[in-house]
Amino acid sequence: MVERRCLLTVHAHPDDESSKGAATVARYRDQGVHTVLVCCTGGEEGDILNPAMDKPEVRENMAETRRAELAAATSIIGYEEVVMLGYRDSGMPDSEANKNPECFAMAPLDEAVGRLVEVIRRVRPQIMVTYPDEQTRYPHPDHLRVHEISAIAFEAAGDREAHPDAGEPYAPAKMYYTVWSVNRMRAMHEKFVELGLESPFSEERIARMPTEVSYTTSVDITGYDHIRADALRAHATQVDPTSRMWFGLPPEVEKALPHSDEYQLARNRLGLTDVVEDDLFAGVPEAG
Repeated sequence: MVERRCLLTVHAHPDDESSKGAATVARYRDQGVHTVLVCCTGGEEGDILNPAMDKPEVRENMAETRRAELAAATSIIGYEEVVMLGYRDSGMPDSEANKNPECFAMAPLDEAVGRLVEVIRRVRPQIMVTYPDEQTRYPHPDHLRVHEISAIAFEAAGDREAHPDAGEPYAPAKMYYTVWSVNRMRAMHEKFVELGLESPFSEERIARMPTEVSYTTSVDITGYDHIRADALRAHATQVDPTSRMWFGLPPEVEKALPHSDEYQLARNRLGLTDVVEDDLFAGVPEAG
């Protein structure tokens, strides 16, 4: 008999859970899926991108501020459990933060994997969602490390000899990578131009975008399209409410854009990875 359905997502910083796949999580939560977020760092190195929040008291308490923002955003999305993996934000390459021994990028790999394995074995997800191996467009050390520990932990969690003190072995069925929808970005740009508004994407950037980005799974988020924007607004230090990228189009126009979150099936213990799906739980037996 299959246990309750569980979706585990692994993200680097507070706000990543809102910009990547928030509507998917909200949809599955409404279907009764147990939703769990692992946030690997506290986001202490995040720039304050909202001028209204650029205050000394905010800068002095970034860790507490970002934790409160995360709590607000995950409530909007519908995460039932949030696990902080316990590392400090690594900042960008060659920064002072990147040399901090408490940061995620400096943590011993086996230690970080062990912490994630413990979560996997405890919550027992059929589905894991994490970052892809290809991250050349935004090679943040924490995003790279998220992929690294997720790939190793996916295999190690079911291995009785790996991390024996981290709980009873459990092997998730599938692991997916998040995918930025090029189709959606192009459609956004075209709408800005059509309405005579300044697009957040330059023509040069649009021209540099790949014709398509490979994905296997397209999750329909009709009715949940507002979740990402609402959750992002909760991250008041990180998201400027006047941002054209996130909030530049009128709501009625935004609703006309593609209504899907896209994923790449990377590991599949139930079968092939070369598939076409509309459901992360495709092939997973119903909970009994």
